[in-house]
Amino acid sequence: MVTVAALYLFAPLADPRALRGPLLDLCQRAGVRGTLILAQEGVNGTIAGPGEGVAAVLAHLRALPGCAGLRWKESTSGTIPFGRMKVRVKREIVTMGLPGIDPRQAVGRHVEPADWNEVIRRPDMVLIDTRNRYEVAEGSFAGAVDPDTGSFREFPDWWRQNASRFAGRPVAMFCTGGIRCEKATSFLVGEGVAEVYHLKGGILGYLDAVPGALSDWQGRCFVFDERGAVGPDEA
Repeated sequence: MVTVAALYLFAPLADPRALRGPLLDLCQRAGVRGTLILAQEGVNGTIAGPGEGVAAVLAHLRALPGCAGLRWKESTSGTIPFGRMKVRVKREIVTMGLPGIDPRQAVGRHVEPADWNEVIRRPDMVLIDTRNRYEVAEGSFAGAVDPDTGSFREFPDWWRQNASRFAGRPVAMFCTGGIRCEKATSFLVGEGVAEVYHLKGGILGYLDAVPGALSDWQGRCFVFDERGAVGPDEA
């Protein structure tokens, strides 16, 4: 079986371009494929390959200054769901397009998957899916607000146009692996929302941790590789 690891960390990388070459070389030598994004705000991506190869790449990333807290979600696949390995350097590891949004400085409250149902079932809670419309079409949490966005860049404008609908209420947000909803909570904190939550480990972490009989998830979860989407038994 192939090991698949979805990972991210907001961390200060002073010179991400200098990190690209050694990281790509290691991935290729280890038989690992996928996509990793490096930026001055951290690292994000999904990789797949032999278990020992994936472990070597994760150890390399964790050894970078400030990256010991790297988080990842592992799953397995019958085949490697990527054609090649790409390491890209970008302005952001997940593109919101707004300057000054820094989850290292201000962010919402992490909620463990085991506690998520209790949080989102609060009668006053606003539950928002921060993913794109084609992802939401595969599945979502019961009762979630769908912003109907085509990209994460559209989320800030959507929020500002709709914030009055949710004034004074707590907000909980989620996404596939946790990175978009974490950045979105940082944005909402900056917009003055007093009580903001996000799902630690994202949907994939929830599907892995919460038994189907207790789950509030409906449908499948879109993933950005050749698998297309995964269900509770595949996350």
